[in-house]
Amino acid sequence: MIDTRSDAELVAAARSGSDAAFSRLVERHQAALRGFLRPLMGGGWAEADDLAQEALVIAWQRLSELKRAEGFRTWLMGIAWRKAFSRIRSTRRGSARDLAWLEGQGVPAGVQPEDALSLDRALSGLSPPERACVLLCLAQDWSHAEAATALNLPLGTVKSHVSRGRARLLSVLGGAHDAG
Repeated sequence: MIDTRSDAELVAAARSGSDAAFSRLVERHQAALRGFLRPLMGGGWAEADDLAQEALVIAWQRLSELKRAEGFRTWLMGIAWRKAFSRIRSTRRGSARDLAWLEGQGVPAGVQPEDALSLDRALSGLSPPERACVLLCLAQDWSHAEAATALNLPLGTVKSHVSRGRARLLSVLGGAHDAG
């Protein structure tokens, strides 16, 4: 059976405690909400869907604050916009902080801070053991044996992690696979 009640009627029922009425509002507006957020967040579907979910939870929690029940859709999009804008600002501040931190670390001559950030992102794609082996052996110039001892890993495992890690980094960063 198709629910033909207006948004205002569904809001009134939801305010009276009807979970089903709010669920119907979600069904009615979630596609448009996600359709608004996905391009706004640069195509990050998972992040946009998370923000849509957060907006819907806030709408449920604050439904009593909605002044005009017939304006539910507009109100919901406003909540989503504020959440998205806050996330975008936070991401920009975080990137600026990361860049300032890298600049303060004295990035080696000839390496741009943006390149260092790309390396950090590429490193985050490695498993923790691979990342540890790569950082010790390649970035800190430790021997494989020293890294094996420090990480309590077999020597062969360290060598494999370094080899695979180097290959993945070169692939992500666009370098040749036969380096090193």
